[in-house]
Amino acid sequence: MQKILTLLNPELAHNLTINILSKTGASPLSFFYRQSAEFSPVEVMGLQFRNRVGLAAGFDKNGEAIDAFEAMGFGFVEVGTVTPKAQHGNTKPRLFRLKKSKAVINRLGFNNKGVDNLVSNLKARKSKIPVGVNIGKNKSTPIEHAQKDYIFCMEKVYEHASYITINISSPNTKNLRSMQSGALLDDLLGSLKEKQQSLTNSEGRYVPLVLKIAPDLTKEEVGLIAEALLNYEFDGVVATNTTVDRSSIMHEKNAYQEGGLSGAPLCQKSTEVITLLYEYLGDKVPIIGVGGITSVIDGKQKLEAGARLLQLYTGFIYEGLPLIKDLAKIK
Repeated sequence: MQKILTLLNPELAHNLTINILSKTGASPLSFFYRQSAEFSPVEVMGLQFRNRVGLAAGFDKNGEAIDAFEAMGFGFVEVGTVTPKAQHGNTKPRLFRLKKSKAVINRLGFNNKGVDNLVSNLKARKSKIPVGVNIGKNKSTPIEHAQKDYIFCMEKVYEHASYITINISSPNTKNLRSMQSGALLDDLLGSLKEKQQSLTNSEGRYVPLVLKIAPDLTKEEVGLIAEALLNYEFDGVVATNTTVDRSSIMHEKNAYQEGGLSGAPLCQKSTEVITLLYEYLGDKVPIIGVGGITSVIDGKQKLEAGARLLQLYTGFIYEGLPLIKDLAKIK
């Protein structure tokens, strides 16, 4: 099945996969991909995970196939990025495989069915594994008003999320990465923490807040973000999103396509950011390591650099189910 899908247009193959998984995850047909992964429980951000291996945001944008991903052995799933209103995203084609490099370039642009649709899917899921919700802003929302979109989504998903990830690091939404520094970052983190406290009081439960950052940051920029995470008492950080750096894939046919590069070429860059973050944060703010994990060695390197949890996306596309099982065995 995996080989057949690689013969199709990448976005068509992805949509077809999600459609099949959404219809089979809670049915006997999950037999075809169900596997028993290592039970290696770990507690991070006050949450219990059956293993350290999660599915990264972007794969199941609308939370349609959570039950299927649990059947595959994932310890947790991060859905989204979701925005207040449904949006189509950027013009197609917008997803490109780079098979020689085990990589993907995407410029999807937060295509999703909107936060209300996601909430409906979260309510309908059967799985009890932790589910993080990755939230963003609509393309039509000016950057100076982006904070309202994040607050809106946060209020909608708070009751149903295990944790909430703030995505300000996608390269595919204009000016979004400018929110990773200065007054925009301070205002956003401060307002989100205030809303978290308010929702904790009204809902009677504390939902951790996590920030997702880019790999294309200087050491100084990583340091300032780490300082902000500590100042605003954020609960975690995802490192990293996709990269705009093309230096390692110039031999590939699609190297010049605009968008974020994920997969094996991102691995070292992502791990370097994790290393820097851990120098600043230590064990005070847990790090979720994502970016280019295609083997057990990659996963171990991210954990040794300071990550507490791991997430897969492109590596899962190329390596399939065995990668989940192998990574879950890491102690």
